[in-house]
Amino acid sequence: MTTSPNGRRKPPTIHDVAREAGVSRGTVSRFLNGGHYVSPAARTAVETAIRKTGYVVNRHARSLSTGRSDSVAFLLTEPQEKFFEDPNFNVLLRGCTEHLARHDIPLLLMLASSKDDRRRLTRYITSGHVDGVLLVSNHSGDPVAAELRDAGIPLVACGKPLGPASKYSYVAAADRDGAQEMVRHLISRGRRRIAMVTGPLDAPGGPDRLAGYRDVLAEAGLPQDPALVVEGDYRRTGGEEAARRLLTQAPDIDAVFVASDLMALGVVNTLQQSGRSVPDDIAVGGFDDSAAATAITPALTTMRQPYDRISAEMVRMLLAQIAGEDTAGVILPTELVIRESA
Repeated sequence: MTTSPNGRRKPPTIHDVAREAGVSRGTVSRFLNGGHYVSPAARTAVETAIRKTGYVVNRHARSLSTGRSDSVAFLLTEPQEKFFEDPNFNVLLRGCTEHLARHDIPLLLMLASSKDDRRRLTRYITSGHVDGVLLVSNHSGDPVAAELRDAGIPLVACGKPLGPASKYSYVAAADRDGAQEMVRHLISRGRRRIAMVTGPLDAPGGPDRLAGYRDVLAEAGLPQDPALVVEGDYRRTGGEEAARRLLTQAPDIDAVFVASDLMALGVVNTLQQSGRSVPDDIAVGGFDDSAAATAITPALTTMRQPYDRISAEMVRMLLAQIAGEDTAGVILPTELVIRESA
């Protein structure tokens, strides 16, 4: 911080940051506007200089000069209670917040649990109050993504869009590959009557995880019995209800692949209450490697989603769009985590 002629201390400027970092003012400016065309070494130097000088962006001045709000929305199109129940949403929110903070961009959480909420928030977003949207848990038939895309709002979704008309950028885990690996693992443990609790089939991840399950049953020559598949809702109570249905319509199952850890918690609870031992009688595999996976006894074998990489890629792609670049889809690999349940 420098001192003015009248003795008052002046706040640090972008010139001070550039001088401290040993880079040009243009490099600092590019870093502050998304980090494009800034080398890793220069990025580190600028981040260090910002911390050392205490530089803070004058958002009002920058908004006037750029026409941007310098903020991003995290839009979740689910009931509010689901945001607090499902640990995956909080992990994504924290990751996106941290990655945006490196560019000094705040993240606004928006929950749209009804049609009125979606209309109101779409109107707010398209009025220029945010520069772009990180969209989480979009359902097929929900017009939000299409409306934002058609309005020219930079948009990156978490999960592959459903349907041929859904054309926007996304970051997703390899849901189909992950499901295949989990079912192969259950078969390797000697299981042959393998059931599945799917996620919602109108939401990202749901159809692909079901397809992966079916792929491996066909590959192994195991029956494709409709009684072995029950649709869930990614909630613990949904897992409990799905397990009750499976025990009624397919009581001879010896394994269950559950499309989320939170539902798996409910499945294990119901199986144990029915007198089944996990994994001796029925093995259970999940998907996510969320906090729920280790809240279960026995601890859950599951497919790990790379949430930090997902949030980092979502932020990177959104900032690239805001800067005028085109982005497409990114699919990241999952990883089998073997614990006691299977």
